[in-house]
Amino acid sequence: MINKTLFNSKVWIPSVAAFFLGIANVSGQTSKPKKDTLREKEIDEVVVVAYGKAKRNSYTGSVATISSDKINNRPVTNITKALEGQVPGIQTTSASGQPGAISTIRIRGVGSVSASSDPLYVVDGIPFDGNLNAISPNDIESISVLKDATASALYGSRGANGIIIITTKSGKRGEAKVNFNISQGFSGRAVKDYQQVNTDQYFQLYWEALRNGYKSDKISSQQAAQMASDNLVSTLGINPYGPNYARPVGTDGKLLPGATALWNDDWRDILQRVASRNQVDLDISGGSEKSNYFFSLGYLDDKGMAIESGFKRYNTRLKINSEVKKWLNVGVNLSYTNSIQNAPTSSDSKSSNIINAARFIPSFYPYYERNPDGSYILDANGNNIYDFGKYRPTSALQNQNAAATLPLDKNENKEDNFSGKGFMEFTFLPELKFKSSFSVDLVNYNGHYYSNPLLGESAEIGGTVTRSNTRTLSYTTSNILTYDKKFGKHHVNVLAGHEFYKYDYQTISGTRSRFSLPYYYEPDAASLLVNFGGNSNQLSLLSFLGKVEYDFNNTYFLSASGRADSSSRFSPDNRWGRFWSVGGSWKISNEEFIKNLNFFNQLTLRASYGGQGNDKLLRPNGQPLYYAYQELYRISPLGGEAGTTLEKVGTDNVKWETNLNLNVGLELSILKNRIKGNVEYFKRKSQDLLFNVPVAPSLGISDYPANVGTIQNTGFEFSLFTTPIKNEDFEWNVDVNLSTLNNKVLKLPKGPLVVGSKLLKEGGSVYDFFIQEWAGVDPSNGKPLWKTISTDANGNTVEGTTSEYAKATKILQGSALPKLTGAISTSIAYKNFDFSGLLTFKIGGKILDTDYTSIMHNGSAGGRSWSAEMLNRWTPDNTNTDVPALSTATNNWTSTSSRFLYSGTYARLKNVSLGYTLPSDYFEKIGLKKFRIYIQAENLLTFYKHKGMDPEQALDGTTYYRYPAMRTITFGLQATL
Repeated sequence: MINKTLFNSKVWIPSVAAFFLGIANVSGQTSKPKKDTLREKEIDEVVVVAYGKAKRNSYTGSVATISSDKINNRPVTNITKALEGQVPGIQTTSASGQPGAISTIRIRGVGSVSASSDPLYVVDGIPFDGNLNAISPNDIESISVLKDATASALYGSRGANGIIIITTKSGKRGEAKVNFNISQGFSGRAVKDYQQVNTDQYFQLYWEALRNGYKSDKISSQQAAQMASDNLVSTLGINPYGPNYARPVGTDGKLLPGATALWNDDWRDILQRVASRNQVDLDISGGSEKSNYFFSLGYLDDKGMAIESGFKRYNTRLKINSEVKKWLNVGVNLSYTNSIQNAPTSSDSKSSNIINAARFIPSFYPYYERNPDGSYILDANGNNIYDFGKYRPTSALQNQNAAATLPLDKNENKEDNFSGKGFMEFTFLPELKFKSSFSVDLVNYNGHYYSNPLLGESAEIGGTVTRSNTRTLSYTTSNILTYDKKFGKHHVNVLAGHEFYKYDYQTISGTRSRFSLPYYYEPDAASLLVNFGGNSNQLSLLSFLGKVEYDFNNTYFLSASGRADSSSRFSPDNRWGRFWSVGGSWKISNEEFIKNLNFFNQLTLRASYGGQGNDKLLRPNGQPLYYAYQELYRISPLGGEAGTTLEKVGTDNVKWETNLNLNVGLELSILKNRIKGNVEYFKRKSQDLLFNVPVAPSLGISDYPANVGTIQNTGFEFSLFTTPIKNEDFEWNVDVNLSTLNNKVLKLPKGPLVVGSKLLKEGGSVYDFFIQEWAGVDPSNGKPLWKTISTDANGNTVEGTTSEYAKATKILQGSALPKLTGAISTSIAYKNFDFSGLLTFKIGGKILDTDYTSIMHNGSAGGRSWSAEMLNRWTPDNTNTDVPALSTATNNWTSTSSRFLYSGTYARLKNVSLGYTLPSDYFEKIGLKKFRIYIQAENLLTFYKHKGMDPEQALDGTTYYRYPAMRTITFGLQATL
């Protein structure tokens, strides 16, 4: 039944509106909605933007804010992993689940090809060069994402790919407050690994591969079957069925009756684990009318799913702001973090990759050495002996046992991050202020990689050790003058400033081998120098900036900004880049004709346009190029003498890459702010691309940097925030955000360009797959087929198939970029209970699963694990299949093709949190203001098609044996004194 007070004399509100107004019957009676909530305040909240703050409903740029409650309820080590699904237009990819790994973030698409597309991170108003792992999520008050030109032009070249502004917590005026948070939990794989065949299936399949490989014009099927039975055990190097079954598979390809495997050592269980996660955070804050302070301490121990992997962090922060005089405010923000990351190889095709090792070795190869009867072989002390598989085929990681060697090795990355910020703000007049700031980021990294001399591959050379040290020091100084004045209905804000940035990078590393004694890890304990090297780089940026904002009657808003940057990457003739933006917004809801409708709480139309630059050119290996215009040489020893070879030619004409950004948006709020929405269209054009142009190897170089090409990103972003139910005891919020992205190459220097499995061509995207097209399996003989396209003598296109991979034709096979990304989140508060959930999803895009091909061999990689899909291989009785016939002869069927190109569509229950706050009556006598217990889960469920592959892969859509995403469940308590 609808309450009559819901009907306005001017506007009739239907029953669905009544539902959103919170008068819906929740417990059998109507309830009066709360007068004020955080949701209602958000409509005119103050958001952090470039060099200041602004009210959301009057800001002309595109900004999205993530509050601390959406960050603090995530059991994540790195803040970048907490951004996915929170803001439309952000593409966040956690390609590695290694604790301490940083997610890749793109804002509104890929802005470059050969230059960096990473956003700029700003912490408390100053660009940040430290490791993002150094920032504890518990210290964060809010995160603002600036996406358009108005929002980012003031940062010039550094904001070309968008800006993520992190604001740390500050003390509030009033009594000192102490917050304590402790959580403990456990982690494991977010998705199960690929399903594999068991021992019985493997032996029968490999017998079949051997038989088919033996068959020829001179060897009959019967002879080949006998040879396969005779040689099966010797080829695989082991017989898990014991001496009673010397030939466990008969000539009919079946296991002999009674043959049973004597052991089953699943290496995935041996090399992977359910890991622990422990975190403790403490902060003390408070303040008076003239000052405030915030002090925090934090500890995190996040073990990894792979053995001997993990991340530890110790962090502290001190933030003080004070009004020392009526005309002078000062502040200081100091933070220090010490972190230790244990990271065994887990992100490439090396045989030492622990993810590979767990997947590649079948379970019939034992962890400990065994006797023929299955019993363990013991050493003189009665201990088990690690089995390194010297008898194993090379495809099964011969002579390796990561479970034995990793506890003796070191794969350690230590980092010290210090960040210091200070400012003085002078108030000359109530409307005229001058702020001088200084920030320094110092990162000291020490890598220690040690392979022991006792066990494993390095034992043959007496072990190896590599020590590396990298030191980066950067500082930024800025001086900003602001004038803010109201004249009746007019309001003007003017900003002018100067900024200087300096970056210094130094690195040194060396390797030695041949340890005379075990358990000594330092280079001094090794006798043979293998290599030694080091280098340093410097970068400086000088900037001048300005902004003018005007509004009339809090209804019409205009803004314009400009910035000039001088980058040391370019020659003096091209060093300066000039960037700008213009924007405007119209708060239509302040117009009388809208007010009279009595329907909109807010209705704002905004638009902006501007250009930023990009100077962050990368070498083809992904390393930064700090001297884009200079000739670079490589020093190499030649016959004992120093030899010099050209690495990069000089390119004095290389200049700034330019990003032109258009943004148009409409924001509205209705039904007492119970429904809020935002729709934006963006067009981002990157021209004069910094591009590594390939050249003929005969020139002595591989490429040279130049400004060539243009790419464009366009799309729509949609956000909806609703409160379907709200009364005194119950509140339910549901939010949805969606974004589309269309990436197009508009111009290239020399026509289409093949880069790995991708094709760059005008009209396509930067991540278009250009690979051979799979045509299935020849039903007559079980050979793999690929598509061919040729032209006959008359110029007609002729399509066919071939079983020779080298003759197959590469064809465009779609893009790795998704068509739609989004998230649905909800939160429920019922009395003292609170619940929240976040579901993220991507629709469209493709993933080339090269991980899967490693266990899809046809039998040519004997001894390596096999996917369960091989059970559906071609046989004379099973001709309707897309898995070729087995054979020990190589047929290249796992080579790159559309056969292993899978849909990237997936949905992931990213986070679930349930908490209960004890009634104050229980603890107020002992001085507690709040006591909450909770349980959280990260990556709880994943919905996708191609099982075994983690669908959250790199932006380019290609798997590369990476550490899988982690499912983490934690229990904790929060207390406030």
